[in-house]
Amino acid sequence: MDEVLSDPFFRTETQFFSPDLAPNKDLIALLLKFQIGFWEVQNTEIHIQKYILRENAAKKRKDSIELFNFGSMDFRSLIGEIKKGVFQPIYLLHGEEPYYLDLISKEIQHRALEEHERDFNQTIVYGKDADLPALVTEANGFPMMSERRLIIIREAQDIRDWDLLERYSEKPNETTIFVLVHKYRKFDSRKKLYKHIQKSGSVFLSEKVKEYKLGEWIESYLKEKNYTITPKATSLLADFLGNDLGKISNELEKLAVLVESGTTISEVHIEENIGISKDYNIFELVNAITVRDVPKAFRIVHYFEHNPKSGSIIMVIPNMFNTFMRIMRIHFLPNKSREAVASVLKIHPYATKDLIQATKIYPPKKIASNVAILHEYDLKSKGINNSTFSQGELLRELIYKLMH
Repeated sequence: MDEVLSDPFFRTETQFFSPDLAPNKDLIALLLKFQIGFWEVQNTEIHIQKYILRENAAKKRKDSIELFNFGSMDFRSLIGEIKKGVFQPIYLLHGEEPYYLDLISKEIQHRALEEHERDFNQTIVYGKDADLPALVTEANGFPMMSERRLIIIREAQDIRDWDLLERYSEKPNETTIFVLVHKYRKFDSRKKLYKHIQKSGSVFLSEKVKEYKLGEWIESYLKEKNYTITPKATSLLADFLGNDLGKISNELEKLAVLVESGTTISEVHIEENIGISKDYNIFELVNAITVRDVPKAFRIVHYFEHNPKSGSIIMVIPNMFNTFMRIMRIHFLPNKSREAVASVLKIHPYATKDLIQATKIYPPKKIASNVAILHEYDLKSKGINNSTFSQGELLRELIYKLMH
């Protein structure tokens, strides 16, 4: 098998699938055997059911300890303390999702000092420009005509030498608020700095919202603003914007300005105010392929060719992969009712009708073949084994092969 680039949705042979679904090698081997047709249905069912049971058990264990960030008591309690004026001498805000890190650091900046105190007591720098000896000296000093001093290091992941901060964090100055904003990845919890801040300050981890929880996040965000949203509108936003919470929140804030409070937001509101077509988008293309509506699928592809910002093969491949994996799982569920499928797949019951129907269109062997096709075109879209076809031509060819 060809080696895949380091960070699309397909990786190496042992990391062949979308990391959000994280199937194991048994399922990988199973699908590959499906592809070449050397697997008995009885054994297939046993292996996939074992995989589903393992995956469900793992998800239940994870869900029992995982807090949904938007409603997380960690986030809410931390923001609540800051709003009350209760501050820690040192904060480590870290993780892959920058949205919450920015919210917390901005709230600290807003609440820590009065406007007239900031000229002499507030320092905000970026990690790559940070003069750590000077900052530590400043942090150990007394504030000027103020109760406290504030130091924020943004993009702290660019700091290379943590020794001075490690020593400072062991016994931070109580009259200084020192904030480290470490974005896009977790801070190494084995480091002394991390352990010191756990004891003497506050550590906050901001994790990416899983794709299957994006709808829940959008609904919760809008509920806070006194809006509701239809399932289709939620899917439009999630499919078009991805799990970039900053981008999603910006678009939802636009809606809050333009749409009357208390409104149920529909796909019409999304199209009119955000610019995502309700008829020509990734969600509608995936749906057309799922129900094998060939004319509709190619109308959307034609629209994408002339409006590349609305959709591309790079956006289609992961969405179709996730859809085919859901259909595969439904094939081997003992209970295929809409409620049972929605519960297992962690999706809205509204979205299950077409997926259940798709099991009659796409048998397991065809799904395995389609996974191989997606892998092939993922490589081609990145220039591997392709030097002549445009992205639009590749998308047309991919869609045809998936449905035939």
